[in-house]
Amino acid sequence: MKPIGYWLNRTDKALTRSMNDMLAEFGLTRIAWQVLNVIQDTPDAHDTEVRSVLAANADPATLTEAIDTVLADGWAARPAPGRLTLTPDGRRRLTEVSVRVDAFRELSMTGIRLDEYHTAVRVLERMCHNLEGPTSGGR
Repeated sequence: MKPIGYWLNRTDKALTRSMNDMLAEFGLTRIAWQVLNVIQDTPDAHDTEVRSVLAANADPATLTEAIDTVLADGWAARPAPGRLTLTPDGRRRLTEVSVRVDAFRELSMTGIRLDEYHTAVRVLERMCHNLEGPTSGGR
């Protein structure tokens, strides 16, 4: 049996590659899609909020590139300096993307029961808490 690190890395690469392929027709990447979701969940989000929420998902340069992409492509706008909000067209397009993401999730979960998925997530969350320690806010 291969160790958990092997499967974590391989799964993350597979998710990113597959999502990037699926999202390409919308001009998005996995991280740009995640940026849009943070903006959707946090109206008038500040850039620092987006970066903070997604810090574990990408390095600062990649996050800056993703923010620039969603702005340049009209998914989001700046209602004030340093603030981000979805445009009406961005909201509409994100609804279209969510249909494809739901199908992607269904495919990725083939043969996996929901309780198995929840167990896997809880185990990984505990591992992170164990390794990050109390000084990192992990416990």
